[in-house]
Amino acid sequence: MSLWSKHAIFEKNSIILVIAVLIVIAIGGIVEIVPLFYLKNTIEKVEGVRPYTPLELAGRNIYVREGCYNCHSQMIRPLRDEVERYGHYSLAAESMYDRPFQWGSKRTGPDLARVGGKYSDDWHRDHLRDPRSVVPGSVMPAYPWLAETELDVEHIADDLKVQAWLGVPYTEEMIANAKADVRIQATADHPDAAALAQRYPNAQARDFDGNPARITEADALIAYLQMLGTQINFKLYDDKANIR
Repeated sequence: MSLWSKHAIFEKNSIILVIAVLIVIAIGGIVEIVPLFYLKNTIEKVEGVRPYTPLELAGRNIYVREGCYNCHSQMIRPLRDEVERYGHYSLAAESMYDRPFQWGSKRTGPDLARVGGKYSDDWHRDHLRDPRSVVPGSVMPAYPWLAETELDVEHIADDLKVQAWLGVPYTEEMIANAKADVRIQATADHPDAAALAQRYPNAQARDFDGNPARITEADALIAYLQMLGTQINFKLYDDKANIR
């Protein structure tokens, strides 16, 4: 019997073809699914990645609330044109504490995965107040009210509790100090800055919105943006030479 004759069995009998397809799918599914039952975590841990500070988490909530993810992605693909424009490609560990992740599905504006430290706080303040004052061709709407709206942190500890329930490693100490840590991080030269740094290594603490008299939503959003892409030493993962 020729190879064609054997193949003709599937071509001429739809029931046999369906059964064969189901068998192949079942085998593939088992190969893909079974290993997951033996893995505690599918994301490789990377040194430097930490949970968001309460101020950064509040800023991330504002980022989601204002729909920033509709025009900005936070995922740099391992393609040469991507890494040359935006920086090192994204690692899975960078999103391990995101609920939900902010990878995005389109880019009307640039990717923000490496925006932290790229611009000054002044630039971000101007950009939020009037995007075209710093990027003439921008189509981004203005968000002037962020610098005028006091940040509501009444329930920030509850927010951390929910994140901890979802698996983010917030400790009881972090939750208890959540409201205080917001003020510490948003205040320049705060006497308790060392305690904040102990709970959240490499957390940037300063007056982000340029208004030391109060803590605004702009403080939180800018703190979040300035953190993006700054937690990992990408020189340890720099294998751009292998990108095709």
